[in-house]
Amino acid sequence: MPKFLHSVKLEQDKCLGCTNCIKRCPTEAIRVRDGKATIISERCIDCGECIRICPHKAKRASYDKFEIINDYKYKIALPAPALFGQFDNLDDIDLVLTGLIEIGFDSVFEVSRAAEIISEVTRRFFAERHKDGRRPGEHPIISTACPAVVRLISVRFPYLSDYLLPILAPVELAARIARAEAKKKHPELSDEDIGVFFITPCPAKVSYIREPIGVDSTAITGALPITDIYLRLISVMPHIKKSLPLSRSGVIGISWATTGGEAAALLHEKYLAADGIENVIRVLDEIENENFSGLDFIELNACSGGCVGGALTMENPYIAKARLQQLRKFLPFSQNTIEVDGEGEEHIEWSRQIEENRAMRFSDDKKTAIEMRVKMNNIAKSLPGLDCGSCGAPSCRALAEDIVRGEAYETDCIFRMKEKIQEIFRSIADIEHINLDK
Repeated sequence: MPKFLHSVKLEQDKCLGCTNCIKRCPTEAIRVRDGKATIISERCIDCGECIRICPHKAKRASYDKFEIINDYKYKIALPAPALFGQFDNLDDIDLVLTGLIEIGFDSVFEVSRAAEIISEVTRRFFAERHKDGRRPGEHPIISTACPAVVRLISVRFPYLSDYLLPILAPVELAARIARAEAKKKHPELSDEDIGVFFITPCPAKVSYIREPIGVDSTAITGALPITDIYLRLISVMPHIKKSLPLSRSGVIGISWATTGGEAAALLHEKYLAADGIENVIRVLDEIENENFSGLDFIELNACSGGCVGGALTMENPYIAKARLQQLRKFLPFSQNTIEVDGEGEEHIEWSRQIEENRAMRFSDDKKTAIEMRVKMNNIAKSLPGLDCGSCGAPSCRALAEDIVRGEAYETDCIFRMKEKIQEIFRSIADIEHINLDK
C-alpha cells in the first residue's frame, strides 16, 4: 500500500469530534473515534475539503516556510495563474511579478507560460488521435492537471486510469524550463544551487511535489501558499514605481486558473468541464458507466471555480474569476509554443503510469474480497440507513465496511446500541417478573 507524504494534517488538540469533515471527504478517508477525527492516510487525496469545512480549524495544510528560499543561491518563483486573481483592480501582471522579485526571488517563471505549451501539446495529441477518424467506442480523455482528481481516480475509479492524459502538469513543465533557463544564464550554478518554488493555490499541489504524479522525480524544490505570498506582495506592490517587463503569458495560459480554461484552449467544442469535488465524482461515475458519448476531453477540478477556489487562496473564487476575466482583456491570445521554449513533446509526456491505490480493496484475493463485500452488504442492510455520522463513519455503508475490516462494531451505531440496551432491559424485566411469580 503506497504511503503518501500528505499536505493535509490534523491537529487533534483542536478537534472536537463534530463529524463535519467525515461527510465531505470524497474518499471516506476520515473517521471519528474516541471523540477525535483520524485520517486514513492511504485514502486521503489532499483535496482540502476538510480544511474548508472544519469549524474548529483542526485541519490544516502543511507547506514550506518562506524563509526556505534563503537556502539557495538562485531562487525562482513559479506563480500559479490563480495568484493574479487575488488582487483588486490589477491591470498589469508585471506588477505582481516585479513584486515577487522585490520580496526576494531572483527570477520568475509563470506557470501560465507552461500551460500554453501543454495546451499546444494536447491539441497535437488529439489531432494524432483523430487522424484516422474517431473509432467506435473510443473513450474521452481526462485532464491530469488537478492532482486531487488524479488521486481520486486512483483511489475510487481505478478503471479510469487508462483515460488519463499522460502529459506533464504545467507546474512541472514550468519548473523544468525555469531550471534550464537559469543554468543557461548562470552556468556556474548547479542544480543544488537553484531553488524552484511553486506558489500554490491548494494542498493537493503541495502533495504533488512530495509525491509526483507521472514522473519519477520533480524539478520543483518546494511549495509556498498563495495566502502567504499575497500578504507579502500587498506590502511591496504599492511602492513599485515601474514594473519590470517579465510577463510572457497570454489569455490561454491565464485561463487555466478557472474552470473550462484548459478545455477551451483545445479550440473545439467536444469537451466537458466540471468543478467541485462532488460534481467531479458525479462525472466520473457517469464516465465509468459509459454515459458520455461523443466527448473528446473532460476537464475536472476538485475546487469550486477551478484553481481560484483552492484552499490556500485568499479571495472568493467567483470574484477572482471575474478579476481574471477583466485582466485577460489586456493580454495577447498566447505567447508560448514548444519550439520557442525548447522542449520537445517527448519530454512533456509522463515517464510512468499511475498505479492503482488499493486502499478501498478488501483483499487482493478475489474470493476473500467477494466474501467480505457480501458480508458488508448484509451488515449495511441491517443498519438503519440514516447516514447520521454519529458512529464516526460517514455513512451506514462505511460503518459496515469498518466492521468487516475489524475496525468497528455494530454497537458503534447508536440505534443498534439502543436496541441492545432495550434487549438487556427487557431481559432484566423478564427475570424480575419470573422472580416475583415465584
